[in-house]
Amino acid sequence: MKRILFSAIFVGVALAFAFTNGASAQGRGHGGGGGGRGASPGGPPSGVGVDRGLGRSSDASMGRSDEGRGNASTRSNGRSDAGLERARVASQNLHSADNDLRNHPNIASDMHVNANALRAGYQTALQTNPNLTFGNYVAATRLGQNLGRRNPAITRDAILAGLANGDSIGKTLRNLGLTDDEAKAAKKRVDEQIKQSKKKS
Repeated sequence: MKRILFSAIFVGVALAFAFTNGASAQGRGHGGGGGGRGASPGGPPSGVGVDRGLGRSSDASMGRSDEGRGNASTRSNGRSDAGLERARVASQNLHSADNDLRNHPNIASDMHVNANALRAGYQTALQTNPNLTFGNYVAATRLGQNLGRRNPAITRDAILAGLANGDSIGKTLRNLGLTDDEAKAAKKRVDEQIKQSKKKS
């Protein structure tokens, strides 16, 4: 009798324990599923939010973006065109200098300057002032040699800077301290020196 009673109690406890665990598991399952389902409706449909944002951004900026790209392209092309033109002019001037040095080698030797060094210096000057002619470069070099000892401010580089600024050789010499007559006399002397160098060739 005691065994039967004990067995009945044991079975009852076991059933109660099993029922409790089942209910708990079922509750967790619904909670997990509910959480998963709750997360999905809260977010945007797949791809819709991103596409919609890009669409608004594109619509809102389309005119300005296109105009900005067009303006940037135009400005860039302008700079590119100007750069190409400067390079073309400099190349032509350097080619003319090569011809002068080849046809009149005394241009360099009479100044006690190596022809290659004279050409290299001219090529460097063209980077700053592509419109600088070889004749003006030679004149600036001669003037620096002729006048530099008595007038330290008058150097080839100072004269080249004046030419790059758009001034003539005469005006540059005046800006560097010579009187009008002195500038004319210095320029005339240099022109004669260059002419004599060319005659020797």
